[in-house]
Amino acid sequence: MPAQKIVVKPNFVHPDPGVGTGKGGYALYVGRLSVEKGLDTLLAAWEELGDRIPLKIVGDGPLSDMVVSAREKLPKVEWLGRRSMPEVHALMGEASLLIFPSKWYETFGRVAVEAFAKGTPVIAAKIGAIAELVDHGRTGLHFQPGDAQDLANWVDWAMTHPTELSKMRQEARTEFESKYTAKENYQQLISIYERILRQ
Repeated sequence: MPAQKIVVKPNFVHPDPGVGTGKGGYALYVGRLSVEKGLDTLLAAWEELGDRIPLKIVGDGPLSDMVVSAREKLPKVEWLGRRSMPEVHALMGEASLLIFPSKWYETFGRVAVEAFAKGTPVIAAKIGAIAELVDHGRTGLHFQPGDAQDLANWVDWAMTHPTELSKMRQEARTEFESKYTAKENYQQLISIYERILRQ
């Protein structure tokens, strides 16, 4: 298919959940507890970090036993299981960071955009669509997929650089407002239709 006939329109978040404070002092993972989502990488990174940074895990899946085992070894890891969307958004808003450790090629990564809506930066594996959503150093940070040490290093860096983290919070929210609101998405869709009609 000719490249000029392809347009990428992102998903959006509605209603706007509003900005959080980011003062919870913890990192957050939200998603399926599975290998392809990078859960093993996440837990290995927290073994490297020790008891310095709390991690809250929201979700369920085939690797739930791995989370239970990790929780026994790592007192800073907390498994919250499944939560309602309002609860998830509240947790996102208080989190210092959202971790997106996926090992496979995500088609979009809505969780990251929900984090942006709350003003929460995202540390994401540098793979597929999620690497395009997160602007390294501006709306979050990238780490090498499957590399627990690299993830741990960036989490540690973010939590020990509060000024830079605060700037990333502002940029994450700005990114949401400029690209991922319902109003903005509607305009993008109409623009696509108008372009087709002109052609």
